[in-house]
Amino acid sequence: WEIDASHAFHDRGIDETMSIDGCMHSIFGVSKASADLMVQEYGRYFGLKTACFRGGCLTGAGHSGAELHGFLAYLMQCTVTGKPYTVFGYKAKQVRDNIHSSDLVQALWRFVQAPTSAAVYNIGGGRFSSCSMLEAIDLCQKRAGRELNWTYSDDNRAGDHIWWISDISKFQADYPGFELQYDIEAVIADLHDNGAERWEALAS
Repeated sequence: WEIDASHAFHDRGIDETMSIDGCMHSIFGVSKASADLMVQEYGRYFGLKTACFRGGCLTGAGHSGAELHGFLAYLMQCTVTGKPYTVFGYKAKQVRDNIHSSDLVQALWRFVQAPTSAAVYNIGGGRFSSCSMLEAIDLCQKRAGRELNWTYSDDNRAGDHIWWISDISKFQADYPGFELQYDIEAVIADLHDNGAERWEALAS
């Protein structure tokens, strides 16, 4: 799926101004939002050097993905091992950005070098490293050299986003020079090349 070209979030993705009110969230999502507010509060109230990094899909070599969390690692694992995979809703066209752990660590390190109080940043792969579910399946199959055994369910997960691409320009403005290194194909390659042997051994 794609949002309308005239939408404010189209070019760069969703920024930190997007409201979380008046919509459904997962319990998992709410737990992150409550921690986010607490970190902001300690920054503002006590002047501590704190930052909230609102991540897109975080992944990388060694990621132990599961069916409901860490979808890209789990998708690659299922592709490699032949384990059945279920896509939930949205015609498998839901979109996510994916940030490699190495890129995230670089962002965290830059903040540690020059911290501020109560900072809030969206941090994800942006349009540089994003894909739909269908695109992710295709990329995993090509890298693994085999077909994914997948089925489709019309029922999307409650509170699940149909489209999420993070706008990281606020962080880049505050920390000039930060650039993502891993695009979606590089993320997929890293997951496969560092996980395939381990997953195959566990499956046997």
